[in-house]
Amino acid sequence: MNDRNFEIIATSTFGLEAVVKREIEALGYGITDSRNGRLTYKGDLRALVRSNLWLRCADRVYVKMGEFTAKTFDELFRAAEALPWEEWLPVNAHFSVTGSSARSKLHSVPACQSIIEKAIVKRLGGIYGVERFAKNGPVYAVRFMAQKDEFVLMINSSGPGLHDRGYRVKDVPAPIKETMAAAMVSLSFFKPGRFLADPFCGSGTIAIEAAMMARNIAPGLTRKFDCSWWEQIPEELWKEEKAAAYKAMDLDAQFKILASDIDSRAVRAAKKNAEAAGVDDCIDFKVCDVKDLAKTVDKYVTQNSSAEASGHSCPAAPGHSVTGDAPAAVDLDRGVIIANPPYGIRIGEAELLPGIYESLRGFLAERPSWSLFLITSDKTFENAMGRPADRRRKLYNGDLEVCYFQYYGTK
Repeated sequence: MNDRNFEIIATSTFGLEAVVKREIEALGYGITDSRNGRLTYKGDLRALVRSNLWLRCADRVYVKMGEFTAKTFDELFRAAEALPWEEWLPVNAHFSVTGSSARSKLHSVPACQSIIEKAIVKRLGGIYGVERFAKNGPVYAVRFMAQKDEFVLMINSSGPGLHDRGYRVKDVPAPIKETMAAAMVSLSFFKPGRFLADPFCGSGTIAIEAAMMARNIAPGLTRKFDCSWWEQIPEELWKEEKAAAYKAMDLDAQFKILASDIDSRAVRAAKKNAEAAGVDDCIDFKVCDVKDLAKTVDKYVTQNSSAEASGHSCPAAPGHSVTGDAPAAVDLDRGVIIANPPYGIRIGEAELLPGIYESLRGFLAERPSWSLFLITSDKTFENAMGRPADRRRKLYNGDLEVCYFQYYGTK
């Protein structure tokens, strides 16, 4: 199976399909099908490992088992039984079935789950010659998606969502998911050589994801996946791909990140999380009100101007030098703000919004070369900024519909 290609599905939050598509293509795989929240491509076992290690903005990575039309439970059973489950599930596989159904005749999710599990048991029972399964082996979580009588059956190779990087050791209320934060950075102008400020850093997720991207650190490098224990994937393959990921890191990348928040507890949590992610050496955390952002940035730039001139904008990781072929100094005049401010939904937030918007509007007015990328559910945001955004993208932060507003700095 190691050399045989099969279909892989990466799921994503609605609105981020194009971002995930670019990530998959960057890994060297072509998309064969793209639908709402679901991208399909072909690859081998190495592609499955690489996808879990490297996809920053996808929700999970699945092995596609089959796709068919079913309008009756009998049709569902026969179609599910016909799939080659034995190619993936060993006799002791710990498997379960979950799923969703929308606008299908078979709208009962529990009934569909039961039918599909019975079909798998019958298929494997005939193959392995057993009537009962111990289910004490590796986890193979089967998932189905039914849309207008079209069923897709797949196996979750990731386990917990890819947002679970493992570095969030301290949390704050309403944190943004790591995958969403990574997408916000990916859709922004931030890259090595640029200055990033997050004035509402919370638990530090946006700043940490930006630092990991700038240093080309694989987001799944330090965690385990369900498929880490699958007998189909040789341990040597995992070792090879992790070694390649370590080699691909750019620990000498030059950039600056300022993460601030008015809540000192949030800043302390962000520092702890950055330490766990291994990027605390290149993020400057400060307790700061957004109305003082301009003053903080100006002071920050002044204090670090000498370091910029010598090319030491972000300290190199231990054992790495920033001399010789180090990149040019960071462009401090063309900074980027990426922010996830209060939405005005929770008690006490609404009265904060006018002051927040006024501060951001004033900051950009004084620094027209800076760009702003901000996510919010507040539909009055553009009016408060005094001009329409250069681009908008509708997204979902959990179940909440939000908009990613993008204001581009002058060229």
